[in-house]
Amino acid sequence: MNFTLRPFKNSDLTSLVKYANNHNVARFMTNQFPHPYSEDDGRKFISSVCDSNPVNVFAIEVNGEAAGSIGIFPQSDIHEKNAEMGYWLAEPFWGNNIITRAIGQTVDYGFKTFDITQIFSRPFSINLASQRVLEKAGFTLEARLKNAVYKNGEYMDELIYVKMRNDNG
Repeated sequence: MNFTLRPFKNSDLTSLVKYANNHNVARFMTNQFPHPYSEDDGRKFISSVCDSNPVNVFAIEVNGEAAGSIGIFPQSDIHEKNAEMGYWLAEPFWGNNIITRAIGQTVDYGFKTFDITQIFSRPFSINLASQRVLEKAGFTLEARLKNAVYKNGEYMDELIYVKMRNDNG
């Protein structure tokens, strides 16, 4: 299935809310990703990412709609050579290899655009699909933080996957 990574625009509001307002998406996200996801939430999000220069948060466009998001977030202070990557995709498009390819494109973009040596992502231990796509995209599991996440009334492990600039593949 084809997709495009591009900056968000105000006209993405309807599709963003349509796809983000899904418990099966929100359950794997931090609490900064609200559920239910309202139009006000969507407006705030789009406003917060539209002026980034360089762009660091992209809409995942599928069939002409913003059906997800992927972002790369350079860190600061002693972690300044690292960037965190986060992503989500609308449930109707799961299983189409979109996120694996979007991760690859974002990693390439991140290493070309930012002065970083590694990119990390922190999926929850219950998110097996996210773990698989990170591994397929060449990330390595470097840490498991036991019961570090409390979400929806349950404790779970937080995993840290890393891709180094000089990794092959």
